[in-house]
Amino acid sequence: MRNLDWDGYPNARDLGGLPTPDSPTGATIHGRVARGPRRERLTEAGWSHAREWGLATVVDLRCPDEVGVRDGDPDVPPATRASVPVVLAPTEDQDDPEFRAVCFPILDSPEYWRHNWRILPDLVLGALRAVADAPTGVLVHCSAGRDRTGMISALLLANAGVAPAIVAEDHAASVRAMAGTAIHAPTHDRQASWGPEQVEAWIATTGPVVAEVAADVDGAFATIGVDDVLRDRLRGLLTRPC
Repeated sequence: MRNLDWDGYPNARDLGGLPTPDSPTGATIHGRVARGPRRERLTEAGWSHAREWGLATVVDLRCPDEVGVRDGDPDVPPATRASVPVVLAPTEDQDDPEFRAVCFPILDSPEYWRHNWRILPDLVLGALRAVADAPTGVLVHCSAGRDRTGMISALLLANAGVAPAIVAEDHAASVRAMAGTAIHAPTHDRQASWGPEQVEAWIATTGPVVAEVAADVDGAFATIGVDDVLRDRLRGLLTRPC
């Protein structure tokens, strides 16, 4: 039930169904938040599948100049693409000198996450607020649905009480899904040409980084500026049944 079969749209997963002691069901709630790659990959049928899932809002973590149809994207009527409200909530300022110097060399690695919210806490905070403010049935995405989406998903899941090792497994699933795929990212993506052996070696290296981030969600939220009210809203999104 976690993997979402939306036509034309790889690496789409529901954040529901992961074990947590914070939910009376024993697991995060399905149908609240989904993660995925750039929405322009959805076919017309894929949009229909997403609406059947309950898609009500898209939170796009990309910078404005990354948004839009690219060569190879499916031909979809404009009205279909416009049928779901989109909130643009970029987590990056690619013109910020410190962000460019520190993060650009590692943008395809979760190693940059802590730097992102240290350098640009207000942007990461804005993305989390956008998720909290969206009607349930929100799709969070960036280009590949692996890095920026991975960062926000890791924070959401860790805050909902999901164990760090399971948060790392969720991130690894996105690495496996998108390796060898052109994603129209703003910077060079090493993983676009990787095969299975490189992918598994990368996961062995970066999985502990994701787990460390998830284990210190308190520290992350303190740096970002997430207050108790927002934190509770985000936790409830994934743990409180209707």
